[in-house]
Amino acid sequence: MTARSLPATVGLGLALSAMIAIPAAHAERLIVSVSNHRVTVTPNYSGEELVLFGSVEKDASTPATRTSYDLVVTVSGPRADMVTRRKERKFGIWVNTDYRQFLEVPTYLAVFANRPFDAIASPDVERRQQLGLKNVLLTQRVGTDYADVVPNDAFRSAFVRLRSEHGLYREATSAVTFLTPTLFRTGIPLPAEVPIGTYDVEIKLFSDGALVTRTETAFEIVKVGFEQFVATTARQNGFIYGLMTVFMALMTGWMASIVFRKD
Repeated sequence: MTARSLPATVGLGLALSAMIAIPAAHAERLIVSVSNHRVTVTPNYSGEELVLFGSVEKDASTPATRTSYDLVVTVSGPRADMVTRRKERKFGIWVNTDYRQFLEVPTYLAVFANRPFDAIASPDVERRQQLGLKNVLLTQRVGTDYADVVPNDAFRSAFVRLRSEHGLYREATSAVTFLTPTLFRTGIPLPAEVPIGTYDVEIKLFSDGALVTRTETAFEIVKVGFEQFVATTARQNGFIYGLMTVFMALMTGWMASIVFRKD
């Protein structure tokens, strides 16, 4: 009995292995591009807006009943550790009473869609796919633990609000426009305070509340001119940068003493 059952067991194992090895085929794919893959920051830079445009390409396996789509675009800038502090007024002055450190979070974060997230997918899918600022993972150091807390946590809410006030965190559920059933576009606003570095853009396509496919692209923000020289020197030659800073401070003080000297 054992000898007769062995081939069936082996065959089942091979079949399962084959199923795991073959990736799931998508009936659609996304073709996307950004209007500018390299943004240069000059002394008079005051911000700009990039345009992301693309199309949904169907194939023979696309269900005939699938005629409408939803799109969510997430743009995340360079990651860094940041701190949010709580201040209270004591004895007539404002002092820091508590703080929360956010670990490796995006310095710029934007989530755009063609309609409200709760109309695109269920709450479970929203959380799993990180649709909207309230669902994006923002890891914090809480004592000795690391976690992403509930969206209405006071420190998390304050952190998102402060970044949003500077235009560095944003959310818009009518920012993606379908020009045709398969052609779309959206703008990516970049404020004057935009951080330098590489920006990742993730595009997710949904239909009937389920994720159909996704793709990624990227663009880069760089400094040019004197600002780039200063930034590069500070990063690669800290000692020389320190000497230059001290020298410039001494020269500025010396010139000020001459200009405002009283005879």
